[in-house]
Amino acid sequence: MQAADVKVVVTERVEAAVGVVSLTLGAVDGGALPPWSPGAHIDLHLREDLVRQYSLCGDPEDRAHWRIAVLRETGGRGGSVFVHDELAVGTALSVSAPRNNFALLPARRYLFIAGGIGITPLLPMIAQAHAEDAEWGLLYGGRTRGSMAFAKRLATRHGARVQVRPQDEHGLLDLAAHLAEPDEETLIYACGPEPMLAAVAAASAHWPSGALRVERFTPVEVGEPVRADAFDVVLARSGTRVTVRPGCSILETVEAAGVDVLSSCREGTCGTCETAVLAGVPEHRDSLLTPDERESNEIMFICVSRSLSPELTLDL
Repeated sequence: MQAADVKVVVTERVEAAVGVVSLTLGAVDGGALPPWSPGAHIDLHLREDLVRQYSLCGDPEDRAHWRIAVLRETGGRGGSVFVHDELAVGTALSVSAPRNNFALLPARRYLFIAGGIGITPLLPMIAQAHAEDAEWGLLYGGRTRGSMAFAKRLATRHGARVQVRPQDEHGLLDLAAHLAEPDEETLIYACGPEPMLAAVAAASAHWPSGALRVERFTPVEVGEPVRADAFDVVLARSGTRVTVRPGCSILETVEAAGVDVLSSCREGTCGTCETAVLAGVPEHRDSLLTPDERESNEIMFICVSRSLSPELTLDL
Protein backbone atom coordinates (compact mmCIF):
# COMPACT_ATOMS: atom_id res chain seq x y z
CA MET A 1 0.00 0.00 0.00
CA GLN A 2 1.36 3.40 -0.97
CA ALA A 3 0.53 6.55 0.98
CA ALA A 4 -0.40 9.73 -0.87
CA ASP A 5 -1.69 12.09 1.79
CA VAL A 6 -1.28 15.56 0.31
CA LYS A 7 -2.77 17.13 -2.81
CA VAL A 8 -0.42 19.76 -4.25
CA VAL A 9 -0.08 21.91 -7.34
CA VAL A 10 3.07 23.16 -9.07
CA THR A 11 3.22 26.91 -8.42
CA GLU A 12 6.66 27.67 -9.88
CA ARG A 13 9.09 25.98 -12.23
CA VAL A 14 12.69 27.18 -12.62
CA GLU A 15 15.69 25.77 -14.49
CA ALA A 16 18.17 25.51 -11.61
CA ALA A 17 21.10 24.23 -13.69
CA VAL A 18 21.78 22.35 -16.92
CA GLY A 19 19.42 19.38 -16.76
CA VAL A 20 17.99 20.33 -13.36
CA VAL A 21 14.50 21.72 -12.80
CA SER A 22 13.37 23.21 -9.48
CA LEU A 23 9.66 22.93 -8.67
CA THR A 24 7.76 24.78 -5.97
CA LEU A 25 4.65 22.99 -4.70
CA GLY A 26 1.70 24.42 -2.81
CA ALA A 27 -1.40 22.83 -1.31
CA VAL A 28 -4.28 22.62 -3.79
CA ASP A 29 -6.61 24.18 -1.19
CA GLY A 30 -4.13 26.95 -0.40
CA GLY A 31 -3.68 25.78 3.18
CA ALA A 32 -0.57 24.95 5.19
CA LEU A 33 1.49 21.94 4.18
CA PRO A 34 2.65 19.34 6.72
CA PRO A 35 5.81 20.28 8.63
CA TRP A 36 9.20 18.85 7.79
CA SER A 37 12.82 19.07 8.91
CA PRO A 38 16.12 19.22 6.99
CA GLY A 39 16.89 15.89 5.30
CA ALA A 40 13.23 14.99 4.67
CA HIS A 41 11.86 13.73 1.38
CA ILE A 42 8.45 13.22 -0.20
CA ASP A 43 7.03 10.65 -2.60
CA LEU A 44 5.63 12.07 -5.82
CA HIS A 45 2.81 9.93 -7.22
CA LEU A 46 3.41 10.72 -10.87
CA ARG A 47 1.24 7.92 -12.23
CA GLU A 48 -0.41 4.91 -10.67
CA ASP A 49 2.68 2.86 -11.49
CA LEU A 50 5.27 5.61 -11.06
CA VAL A 51 6.21 6.83 -7.57
CA ARG A 52 9.50 8.59 -6.94
CA GLN A 53 11.20 10.11 -3.90
CA TYR A 54 12.70 13.61 -3.94
CA SER A 55 14.38 15.57 -1.16
CA LEU A 56 12.83 18.79 0.09
CA CYS A 57 15.30 21.61 -0.44
CA GLY A 58 13.38 24.74 0.53
CA ASP A 59 12.72 26.44 3.87
CA PRO A 60 11.05 24.33 6.61
CA GLU A 61 9.60 27.53 8.07
CA ASP A 62 7.63 28.15 4.87
CA ARG A 63 4.49 26.10 5.50
CA ALA A 64 2.88 27.35 2.28
CA HIS A 65 5.43 25.83 -0.10
CA TRP A 66 7.65 22.83 -0.65
CA ARG A 67 10.54 22.85 -3.12
CA ILE A 68 12.28 20.00 -4.88
CA ALA A 69 14.97 19.91 -7.57
CA VAL A 70 15.17 17.05 -10.07
CA LEU A 71 17.99 16.02 -12.38
CA ARG A 72 16.86 14.71 -15.76
CA GLU A 73 18.23 11.18 -16.13
CA THR A 74 17.40 9.87 -19.58
CA GLY A 75 18.86 6.47 -18.74
CA GLY A 76 16.93 6.17 -15.50
CA ARG A 77 13.59 4.54 -14.66
CA GLY A 78 11.37 7.28 -16.05
CA GLY A 79 10.55 9.39 -13.02
CA SER A 80 12.84 12.33 -13.68
CA VAL A 81 11.89 12.45 -17.38
CA PHE A 82 8.21 12.57 -16.37
CA VAL A 83 8.90 15.42 -13.93
CA HIS A 84 10.77 17.41 -16.59
CA ASP A 85 8.32 16.78 -19.41
CA GLU A 86 4.94 16.67 -17.65
CA LEU A 87 4.99 18.80 -14.50
CA ALA A 88 4.22 22.37 -15.54
CA VAL A 89 2.93 25.26 -13.44
CA GLY A 90 -0.66 24.42 -12.55
CA THR A 91 -0.19 20.64 -12.63
CA ALA A 92 -1.83 18.94 -9.65
CA LEU A 93 -0.55 15.71 -8.14
CA SER A 94 -0.59 13.63 -4.97
CA VAL A 95 2.41 13.35 -2.69
CA SER A 96 3.18 11.68 0.60
CA ALA A 97 3.70 13.47 3.87
CA PRO A 98 7.42 14.16 4.45
CA ARG A 99 9.61 11.44 5.95
CA ASN A 100 13.11 11.89 7.29
CA ASN A 101 15.74 9.15 7.31
CA PHE A 102 18.59 11.67 7.05
CA ALA A 103 18.00 14.01 9.98
CA LEU A 104 20.53 16.65 10.98
CA LEU A 105 21.83 15.60 14.38
CA PRO A 106 23.30 18.10 16.87
CA ALA A 107 27.04 18.63 16.46
CA ARG A 108 29.63 21.33 17.01
CA ARG A 109 30.88 21.06 13.42
CA TYR A 110 29.58 19.70 10.13
CA LEU A 111 31.26 18.74 6.89
CA PHE A 112 28.73 18.55 4.07
CA ILE A 113 29.78 16.68 0.92
CA ALA A 114 27.54 16.83 -2.16
CA GLY A 115 27.81 15.23 -5.56
CA GLY A 116 25.60 16.74 -8.26
CA ILE A 117 21.90 16.68 -7.40
CA GLY A 118 22.92 15.34 -3.97
CA ILE A 119 23.09 18.98 -2.92
CA THR A 120 19.30 19.04 -2.46
CA PRO A 121 18.88 17.52 1.04
CA LEU A 122 21.96 19.41 2.23
CA LEU A 123 20.59 22.88 1.41
CA PRO A 124 18.22 23.14 4.40
CA MET A 125 20.84 21.46 6.60
CA ILE A 126 23.35 24.15 5.69
CA ALA A 127 20.78 26.84 6.42
CA GLN A 128 20.02 25.34 9.83
CA ALA A 129 23.68 24.88 10.76
CA HIS A 130 24.38 28.47 9.72
CA ALA A 131 21.40 29.82 11.68
CA GLU A 132 22.56 27.95 14.79
CA ASP A 133 26.10 29.33 14.45
CA ALA A 134 27.61 25.86 14.10
CA GLU A 135 30.93 25.50 12.33
CA TRP A 136 30.42 24.00 8.90
CA GLY A 137 31.88 23.61 5.45
CA LEU A 138 30.59 22.33 2.12
CA LEU A 139 32.55 20.37 -0.47
CA TYR A 140 30.47 20.31 -3.65
CA GLY A 141 31.42 18.34 -6.73
CA GLY A 142 29.74 17.89 -10.10
CA ARG A 143 30.48 17.20 -13.74
CA THR A 144 30.62 20.86 -14.80
CA ARG A 145 29.96 24.17 -13.07
CA GLY A 146 26.85 24.71 -15.20
CA SER A 147 25.36 21.40 -14.06
CA MET A 148 25.69 22.19 -10.33
CA ALA A 149 22.39 23.54 -9.05
CA PHE A 150 22.51 26.32 -6.44
CA ALA A 151 26.34 26.45 -6.53
CA LYS A 152 26.60 30.14 -7.36
CA ARG A 153 24.05 31.12 -4.73
CA LEU A 154 25.81 29.08 -2.04
CA ALA A 155 29.26 30.45 -2.87
CA THR A 156 27.99 34.03 -2.98
CA ARG A 157 26.13 33.73 0.30
CA HIS A 158 28.71 31.78 2.31
CA GLY A 159 32.08 32.55 0.74
CA ALA A 160 35.01 30.37 1.81
CA ARG A 161 32.82 27.90 3.69
CA VAL A 162 31.71 26.60 0.27
CA GLN A 163 34.16 24.86 -2.06
CA VAL A 164 32.67 24.30 -5.51
CA ARG A 165 34.78 21.74 -7.37
CA PRO A 166 33.52 20.84 -10.88
CA GLN A 167 35.23 17.71 -12.17
CA ASP A 168 36.16 19.24 -15.52
CA GLU A 169 38.10 21.98 -13.68
CA HIS A 170 39.45 20.20 -10.57
CA GLY A 171 39.14 16.47 -11.15
CA LEU A 172 37.57 14.24 -8.51
CA LEU A 173 36.96 15.61 -5.02
CA ASP A 174 40.08 15.44 -2.85
CA LEU A 175 38.38 13.52 -0.09
CA ALA A 176 41.60 12.24 1.45
CA ALA A 177 42.72 15.79 2.19
CA HIS A 178 39.40 16.86 3.69
CA LEU A 179 38.96 13.70 5.77
CA ALA A 180 42.57 13.09 6.78
CA GLU A 181 42.13 14.09 10.43
CA PRO A 182 39.20 12.53 12.30
CA ASP A 183 37.29 14.81 14.64
CA GLU A 184 34.97 13.55 17.38
CA GLU A 185 32.98 16.79 17.28
CA THR A 186 32.30 16.76 13.52
CA LEU A 187 29.54 14.97 11.66
CA ILE A 188 29.90 14.27 7.93
CA TYR A 189 26.73 14.49 5.83
CA ALA A 190 27.11 13.19 2.28
CA CYS A 191 24.69 12.77 -0.60
CA GLY A 192 25.36 11.99 -4.24
CA PRO A 193 26.06 9.14 -6.65
CA GLU A 194 27.11 5.79 -5.23
CA PRO A 195 30.77 5.96 -6.39
CA MET A 196 31.19 9.23 -4.50
CA LEU A 197 29.52 7.87 -1.38
CA ALA A 198 31.73 4.78 -1.49
CA ALA A 199 34.77 7.03 -1.78
CA VAL A 200 33.61 9.14 1.19
CA ALA A 201 33.07 6.00 3.28
CA ALA A 202 36.55 4.72 2.43
CA ALA A 203 38.20 8.07 3.13
CA SER A 204 36.43 8.42 6.49
CA ALA A 205 36.80 4.81 7.64
CA HIS A 206 39.17 5.90 10.42
CA TRP A 207 36.66 8.41 11.81
CA PRO A 208 34.58 7.62 14.92
CA SER A 209 31.65 5.26 14.40
CA GLY A 210 28.54 7.19 13.42
CA ALA A 211 30.40 10.23 12.16
CA LEU A 212 29.30 9.62 8.57
CA ARG A 213 25.66 10.02 7.59
CA VAL A 214 24.65 9.37 3.98
CA GLU A 215 21.56 9.68 1.78
CA ARG A 216 21.34 7.44 -1.29
CA PHE A 217 19.19 7.78 -4.38
CA THR A 218 19.85 4.21 -5.52
CA PRO A 219 20.14 0.97 -3.51
CA VAL A 220 23.48 -0.47 -2.48
CA GLU A 221 24.51 -3.74 -4.11
CA VAL A 222 24.33 -6.36 -1.38
CA GLY A 223 24.64 -9.70 -3.19
CA GLU A 224 22.66 -12.82 -2.44
CA PRO A 225 20.85 -13.27 0.90
CA VAL A 226 22.80 -15.06 3.61
CA ARG A 227 19.86 -17.36 4.30
CA ALA A 228 18.84 -19.14 1.09
CA ASP A 229 15.92 -21.15 2.50
CA ALA A 230 12.49 -20.07 3.73
CA PHE A 231 11.85 -18.52 7.14
CA ASP A 232 8.79 -17.70 9.22
CA VAL A 233 7.50 -14.27 10.24
CA VAL A 234 5.12 -13.87 13.17
CA LEU A 235 2.87 -10.82 12.96
CA ALA A 236 2.65 -9.86 16.63
CA ARG A 237 -0.55 -7.81 16.49
CA SER A 238 -2.64 -10.69 15.16
CA GLY A 239 -0.53 -13.73 15.96
CA THR A 240 -0.53 -14.68 12.28
CA ARG A 241 2.43 -16.73 11.07
CA VAL A 242 3.54 -16.56 7.44
CA THR A 243 6.35 -18.27 5.58
CA VAL A 244 8.64 -16.15 3.42
CA ARG A 245 9.85 -18.20 0.47
CA PRO A 246 13.13 -17.66 -1.40
CA GLY A 247 12.71 -14.97 -4.03
CA CYS A 248 9.77 -13.38 -2.22
CA SER A 249 10.11 -10.41 0.15
CA ILE A 250 8.63 -10.11 3.63
CA LEU A 251 6.56 -7.19 2.35
CA GLU A 252 5.10 -9.22 -0.52
CA THR A 253 4.38 -12.13 1.81
CA VAL A 254 2.51 -10.13 4.44
CA GLU A 255 0.58 -8.29 1.72
CA ALA A 256 -0.47 -11.65 0.28
CA ALA A 257 -1.71 -12.54 3.76
CA GLY A 258 -4.01 -9.52 3.66
CA VAL A 259 -1.96 -7.15 5.83
CA ASP A 260 -1.69 -3.56 4.61
CA VAL A 261 1.81 -2.10 5.03
CA LEU A 262 2.82 1.33 3.83
CA SER A 263 5.50 1.07 1.15
CA SER A 264 6.87 3.06 -1.75
CA CYS A 265 10.27 2.39 -3.32
CA ARG A 266 10.45 -1.38 -2.63
CA GLU A 267 14.23 -1.20 -2.95
CA GLY A 268 15.33 -0.19 0.56
CA THR A 269 15.96 3.51 -0.02
CA CYS A 270 12.84 5.46 1.05
CA GLY A 271 12.14 4.15 4.56
CA THR A 272 8.36 3.90 4.17
CA CYS A 273 8.10 0.25 5.23
CA GLU A 274 10.12 0.63 8.45
CA THR A 275 9.01 -2.09 10.87
CA ALA A 276 9.93 -2.77 14.49
CA VAL A 277 11.63 -6.11 15.18
CA LEU A 278 10.36 -7.77 18.38
CA ALA A 279 12.31 -11.04 18.16
CA GLY A 280 14.74 -12.77 15.83
CA VAL A 281 17.73 -11.51 13.87
CA PRO A 282 17.12 -9.67 10.60
CA GLU A 283 19.48 -9.60 7.66
CA HIS A 284 19.62 -5.92 6.83
CA ARG A 285 19.75 -5.34 3.07
CA ASP A 286 18.58 -1.73 2.97
CA SER A 287 20.50 1.42 2.04
CA LEU A 288 19.39 3.47 5.05
CA LEU A 289 20.51 2.14 8.42
CA THR A 290 23.81 3.11 10.00
CA PRO A 291 26.12 0.35 11.31
CA ASP A 292 24.98 1.06 14.89
CA GLU A 293 21.32 0.88 13.87
CA ARG A 294 21.91 -2.42 12.10
CA GLU A 295 23.65 -3.85 15.15
CA SER A 296 20.76 -2.88 17.42
CA ASN A 297 18.27 -4.86 15.27
CA GLU A 298 15.41 -2.71 16.56
CA ILE A 299 13.94 -1.95 13.13
CA MET A 300 14.15 -3.28 9.58
CA PHE A 301 12.87 -2.42 6.13
CA ILE A 302 10.79 -5.36 5.02
CA CYS A 303 10.76 -4.56 1.29
CA VAL A 304 14.33 -5.88 0.93
CA SER A 305 15.65 -7.17 4.26
CA ARG A 306 15.30 -10.80 5.27
CA SER A 307 16.11 -13.02 8.25
CA LEU A 308 19.22 -14.67 9.64
CA SER A 309 17.17 -16.61 12.17
CA PRO A 310 14.54 -19.27 11.39
CA GLU A 311 11.84 -16.90 12.67
CA LEU A 312 11.23 -13.17 13.03
CA THR A 313 8.54 -11.52 15.11
CA LEU A 314 7.52 -8.13 13.76
CA ASP A 315 5.29 -5.37 15.08
CA LEU A 316 2.67 -5.88 12.37
